Amino acid sequence: MKFYYYLLLVSVLLLCANCNEINPKGEDEVRDFVYAWNNLHTPLKAANLKYEYLDVVEYFGAELTKEQIQLDKQQLFATYPDLSLSIDTNSLQIEKEGKDYLVSFVRKATLNGERATFPTFLSVLHKNSEFKILREGLQQDTVSTTKLQQLFPTKESLNATYNKAPRLYGDFNGDGISEYAFVKLPTINAPATKTTDAICEGGCVSSILFSNPDIAPITVKDAYNYTIENVKDLNGDFADEVGFFSITPTSKTLYIFDATTGSLLTEPVMINTAVHKNLKLIDILKKTGPKKITVTESIQDNGRWFLKSRVVGLE
Repeated sequence: MKFYYYLLLVSVLLLCANCNEINPKGEDEVRDFVYAWNNLHTPLKAANLKYEYLDVVEYFGAELTKEQIQLDKQQLFATYPDLSLSIDTNSLQIEKEGKDYLVSFVRKATLNGERATFPTFLSVLHKNSEFKILREGLQQDTVSTTKLQQLFPTKESLNATYNKAPRLYGDFNGDGISEYAFVKLPTINAPATKTTDAICEGGCVSSILFSNPDIAPITVKDAYNYTIENVKDLNGDFADEVGFFSITPTSKTLYIFDATTGSLLTEPVMINTAVHKNLKLIDILKKTGPKKITVTESIQDNGRWFLKSRVVGLE
């Protein structure tokens, strides 16, 4: 009888000793989940990058909701549509952490002929027969100094974008439900002066993001300082338009976007603020009829600047 008790005790101890090991089937499932997650990182599929995350996630050091992460992914590919991200399959390692899995791997980025590698990790939870991401980030002390480093956010940039940026409320897709828009500015290496524009990391590209991830981000080139306005429904599609003022030391340029399509309703409207000072939005943009607006801008002729208005039909 003692022999059987001894055998049972040994079996229990062996079972406990192996409780933190990953069975081959479980490891294969985690691998498949990570590869599927990476395959969603494309311009066409990034809008779906929400369902792989828990409601609140530690994302590159910042605490973000899954909707904010989805917006960040969409904005990444709106800014860099030619970006390619892949996983070095030989580098992928999985460790069991209680009920979670710590997955570490080397991520390969390619953009405009430049290549770089980034040691990356995901903390993955298996719950209700589904895998969900708890944490995502770069491994410590292995950060690359390549220019492609700008592809990955920092805690400071994420907090500045999602927690501090002013919000512009409106119905930007015409579904009768209010959402908000906000702007993600580029990282500025050298600020603007009275005579020079700012110098930005990776180019001065600002992005208009929306709380509804079904509305695609809108990028504005050569923009590093701004104000944003809800200019209401101008084209009769029952959705509010977004007015974005790009501000430089000597000018401000109004971009009028149809948020549902991301397209401009008219060519950008530039005001030379060194000559035409203190103009407000109402002086620059007026709705003058059904699907018709009048815009006023600074025009140069024979070395002189003057204001000129034009009527724009909106189809």
